[in-house]
Amino acid sequence: MIEHIVLFKFSDETTVAQREEGARRLHELKDRLPGIIDIEAGQNYSIRAKGYSMALTVRFRSKADHEHYTPSPEHQACLSYLKEIGLADSLAVDFEITE
Repeated sequence: MIEHIVLFKFSDETTVAQREEGARRLHELKDRLPGIIDIEAGQNYSIRAKGYSMALTVRFRSKADHEHYTPSPEHQACLSYLKEIGLADSLAVDFEITE
């Protein structure tokens, strides 16, 4: 299994409603792309996030599923929306879960 974690930082002009819409669009990818076991997206509420205000976690069955996700038109549409509303920076970490 692959765990994909992304933190998002937005401009000061980006509204909470816009970020929530971005999280909703990301969450919908579970129904649109194969290989996603679980996906969660939401707004940060703590003071420890160093300016990152939204997070995404996606669990994939395999590296191949993750490799299909990134360039997919569905994912790219979400990314375009996030950039449109003021995405300033993101930080991603991907790792294999070994049980």
